[in-house]
Amino acid sequence: MAWFPLLVVALIILRLVAQLALEALNRAESRRNAAERPAAVAEVMDEPTYAKSVDYTQAKSRFASVEYVYDVTILLALLFSGALPWLWRHFDALAPGAAWSGALFLVVTMILLGLPGLPLAWWSQFRLEARFGFNKSTLGLWTTDQVKSTLLGLAIGFPLAWGLLALVGRVGPWWWVWGFALLFGFQLLMMVLYPKLILPLFNQLTPLPDGDARARLLALADRTGFQAKTIEVMDGSKRSGHSNAFFTGFGRFRRIVLFDTLMAQLTQEELEAVLAHEIGHYKCGHIPKGLALVAVLQFAAFGIVAWLANAPWFNATFGLPSGVLAPTFLLFALLGGLVTFWFTFLGNRLSRKNEYEADAFAKQAMNSAAPIIGALRKLSQKNLSNLTPHPLYSAVYYSHPTLVERERSVNQA
Repeated sequence: MAWFPLLVVALIILRLVAQLALEALNRAESRRNAAERPAAVAEVMDEPTYAKSVDYTQAKSRFASVEYVYDVTILLALLFSGALPWLWRHFDALAPGAAWSGALFLVVTMILLGLPGLPLAWWSQFRLEARFGFNKSTLGLWTTDQVKSTLLGLAIGFPLAWGLLALVGRVGPWWWVWGFALLFGFQLLMMVLYPKLILPLFNQLTPLPDGDARARLLALADRTGFQAKTIEVMDGSKRSGHSNAFFTGFGRFRRIVLFDTLMAQLTQEELEAVLAHEIGHYKCGHIPKGLALVAVLQFAAFGIVAWLANAPWFNATFGLPSGVLAPTFLLFALLGGLVTFWFTFLGNRLSRKNEYEADAFAKQAMNSAAPIIGALRKLSQKNLSNLTPHPLYSAVYYSHPTLVERERSVNQA
């Protein structure tokens, strides 16, 4: 099918043009509001902080545009240079047709694909983020993180990929149903194991010590019907000045995790409001709904991979053997974003709806809108959030509503 490579190139270029246009729109909107703070945000940031947030938005957007062009260049070179067939021949020669050699090809190739992005990742951390006071990492820590991530990708990804590919020869043409079950079951398992086995490899987690903060947070959890195994503080400040809070796991394995930066920035009442927001996601059913949506999408993805693996033109377009699953998985991972990009706004629209609901829950739990609004304002200030994004840009990219939108929603709830 001679038209397929042309379609792929067209989709790559079309997505790039859309990404660059969105970044240009957002920079223009930021510049338009740079001279004077809009009335809606005047109470949130003083003039020097607002000016710095505009500079941060501009710098991040320019850098993102460079990343988009760089990534497209790498992708086009990878797809049409013959690099993938060369890698396949060398890995398949280790054990022709074996599931383990296909898995090794798949995982190692994905790791290799991450290498060209390391210089840009370094620049983002040690130049862009450092320029605005957010970088707290060292070159040694950053390098160790990259090595750990690579080794974890190999240690976890290889046996998982091996298991998926081995299913083909054991369960026949419906392998993709079992493959979905294997992957989704593994993800559920990781929700329990991640905070216990993976996260401590990168960050130190310490139980929140006894005191007023712990007592108030546990009391909040009790009165909202949220039982957590423990409340832990994570040393996020060793890498970044940004702050966050989240809970992980499910059932009796739930853990509340607070960044140390968050605890330093907020009052006790505001910290309670942030935790109430996170509990709101649980109480509103966002977690099981999100898992159900992921399951549906993954099930569909596995069905598409099975179809593409049997299509004689798909792998062959890029010089890879038809009917062989490992190359199909790799190509699907590389090309899937060309389609899913255009539906990103749908996922983020649902995410923003969930954020509104969690904010409303926090207001109810605290019997006041003031604590959650105060917390959101401080987090926006400390993180130099863009308070005036272009509406189209925020619709496509923002998983959370803007501060102005959240305040308006909380006050009306």
